[in-house]
This record gives sequence, C-alpha cells and structure tokens, in this order.
Amino acid sequence: MAWTHLVILLALFEYIGFGILVGRARERYGVKAPAITGNEIFERYFRVQQNTLELLILFVPAMLITAQYWNGAWVALVGLVYVIGRALYLQGYVSNPRSRGLGFLLSMVPILLLLIASVVGSVRALM
Repeated sequence: MAWTHLVILLALFEYIGFGILVGRARERYGVKAPAITGNEIFERYFRVQQNTLELLILFVPAMLITAQYWNGAWVALVGLVYVIGRALYLQGYVSNPRSRGLGFLLSMVPILLLLIASVVGSVRALM
C-alpha cells in the first residue's frame, strides 16, 4: 500500500506544480486575478490545472480502492502511468492543444483500468 500512497502523493505534488505554473503564467502574461481569460497561453496552463483537478477526483479514490484488492506495486505502476500522462498532457496542451491526445490517453486509460479493477475486486470480495 505504501507504493500506492507514494504515487498518489506524487500526483498531488504534480498538481501543486501545475498550480505554480498557472501562477507564473498569470504574472508572465499579465492576467490579473480573478480573471481566467485574457491570454491564450495562460488559459492553456489554467485548463491543464483544471482538467487535472477534474481527474484527481476519480484517480485518488480509484487508486485507494484498487489497492485494497490487488497488488499495491501493480496498482502504483498503473498510477505512475497516470502521472506521466498528466505531464505529457501539460507539455502537449501548452505547446499546441491539438497535441494533447497522448497525454490525455495516458491519463484516462489508467483511471478506467483502476475503476474496472476496483469493481472486479469488490465483487470478488462479496463472493
């Protein structure tokens, strides 16, 4: 379970890093709070952060539930793919939003696998 917790912490620190990048972009491109529009590059950073938050709501509980039923090291590896996917998503989305596909795929597939594994593990435990 410790590996699972470490990957969740890594994902949370990644999210904090994305928040720092949004703050820097806000300064660099002169987008004064509370505005969230006004510069396209800033908006890209902001969207990455918001999209990551939307996925964390699925990712964290899916990791914890899945690790209750399956090998924590394997669950952590699946979670690590998510973290890498988010980094690729940031890179792709900021440089050209059309190139975010791989990062999105590497973020969503692990979440779906974790959710499926959680359901299977839960049902097996009931039998």
